[in-house]
Amino acid sequence: MLIHDITHYLHTIAPAHLQEDYDNAGLIVGNPATEVTGVLLCLDTIESVVDEAIAKNCNLIIAHHPIVFRGLKRFNGSTYVERTVMKAIKNDIAIFAIHTNLDNVLHKGVNGKIAHKLGLHHPIILAPKGEYNNNIVGAGAIGELPEAMEPHRFIAYLKDKMELDIVKSTPFCKTKVQKIALCGGAGVFLLADAISAEADVFITSDIKYHEYFDANNQIIIMDIGHYESEKYTIDLLYELIINKFSTFALQKSIINTNPIKYF
Repeated sequence: MLIHDITHYLHTIAPAHLQEDYDNAGLIVGNPATEVTGVLLCLDTIESVVDEAIAKNCNLIIAHHPIVFRGLKRFNGSTYVERTVMKAIKNDIAIFAIHTNLDNVLHKGVNGKIAHKLGLHHPIILAPKGEYNNNIVGAGAIGELPEAMEPHRFIAYLKDKMELDIVKSTPFCKTKVQKIALCGGAGVFLLADAISAEADVFITSDIKYHEYFDANNQIIIMDIGHYESEKYTIDLLYELIINKFSTFALQKSIINTNPIKYF
């Protein structure tokens, strides 16, 4: 089986043209015609993940976040990006990223996975892309809990379902919550959409201090952390690939690549 076979399949689920303009998803390092010895799945490709791939004889890393977003002018090991790419090339390890294109599909996508984890009924895209009219392509997701909950109870529910240590929230402006909007990763750009959709809660990450004021007492913003919001993408990728290709080594990285620690 070739690298191309796997990446082509993933692009049938989340086509490359659905990635945002700023993104750099796709095959970043490696030759698509290379025979695959094993695949390692991760959220972020960093040096320790490449070391793990070497130890596990995996010559293809499939990550959610691209290791390279902008062009690199030098390879002298001065940044973690350069060191990671250099180590991957030196050890003949390919790196493939499936990022905002996987964010922008609901079915078998990142936000669909989160909605499933939270048990939301009938999730749909929060902000459909204008050129598509089937409501399955676009940013974020919105759905309803099986029953309304008090906000404190919902936070406990959210922590349990998403395995969280901490949730940052705006003051509770609702006595009960049921309609939940969400976006894995940095999703504040969807706050107005969540308010327009009359969501009770908007779950995302990377909210800046002043952006919390934009809730305007109309919605409860819950910031669960970037890594925490997307960590189940590894499970999603595993499910997608193992159901299609079951004859080669497929492994989830055991390295927690979250650069943020809570004390």
